Amino acid sequence: MSTTSRPYRPAWWLPDPHSATLWGRIGRREPALAVRVERRDTPDGDFVEIARLESAEGAAAPRLLLFHGLEGGMHSHYARAMFREASQRGWAADLLLFRTCGTEPNRLPRSYHSGETTDPLWVVEQISREFPDAPLGLMGVSLGGNVLCKLLGEFGDVLPEQVVGAVGMSVPYDLARASRHIGRGFGAIYEKFFLKSLIPKALTKIDRHPELAPLRRVQNARTLWEFDDAFTAPLHGFRDAADYYARASSLPYLARIQLPTLLLSAVDDPFLPSDVLEEVRHAVRENDQVELEFPARGGHVGFTAGLRPWNPWYYGEWRAAEFLAARMQRFVRATR
Repeated sequence: MSTTSRPYRPAWWLPDPHSATLWGRIGRREPALAVRVERRDTPDGDFVEIARLESAEGAAAPRLLLFHGLEGGMHSHYARAMFREASQRGWAADLLLFRTCGTEPNRLPRSYHSGETTDPLWVVEQISREFPDAPLGLMGVSLGGNVLCKLLGEFGDVLPEQVVGAVGMSVPYDLARASRHIGRGFGAIYEKFFLKSLIPKALTKIDRHPELAPLRRVQNARTLWEFDDAFTAPLHGFRDAADYYARASSLPYLARIQLPTLLLSAVDDPFLPSDVLEEVRHAVRENDQVELEFPARGGHVGFTAGLRPWNPWYYGEWRAAEFLAARMQRFVRATR
């Protein structure tokens, strides 16, 4: 574990992985910020939306680009928290709303998934051209963290020079094992929560695109694996869920990362078997660009600290911002 100026001591009042995970949704309060949503037409004739927080520091202010998790968006506690961190530091911030996670239905049948990196790379390039003097830090959370790590491994040698660092939080590095693990025991509550949103959205997309009618069997999915087998995989050209997971997992890409990157995960993350983190350690053992921080406790996108529930401190977002801030400062010094 890394040494920081403010060490992480997990909140004693969140004693298990599930309370640490659910606190973000049921107990955490983050202020609303002045964010506007912009629509960007993509090269394939569709569009993505970006939730943007401006900085009073102008066009050269450091920028954060965030990739959200499964069915995430600006309603996600970690998104609001990272925008708060950005605002307090004088940064601008953007959240890429993956296709089907924006304010209106997309034009094309395709959706988003754990290994889809073309939209994120395109947005990185767009922002870098729009703000050529601004250092850009990337962050991905959960599914978005897998997308980010895969992107860094695939395209690290062509990223714009403004991209100075990256943070992956609670990444499901091995999608097959994560999919099997999440529905076990109490974890079934997470699976049901996601399916409650995913299945209706899939059926709406099928209704808008009659050629997708064979995928309607997704309405019978009872697990995330079944959902991905019936809908995600065939929609995006994979043979089945197993093929999708194998080709979209970020674990095989970690050794290729060329950008300073922090990977922050809790060993007790209920979305991922803990032994996967040992494989992550092995994968990056010779990669000095990747810094690992795997505390024993923290849940999934939790990392709550503080002695009292009414005065919590959220280590995860602070740590991510601190890591990126150090790299942004180096960029500013180098370009002066």
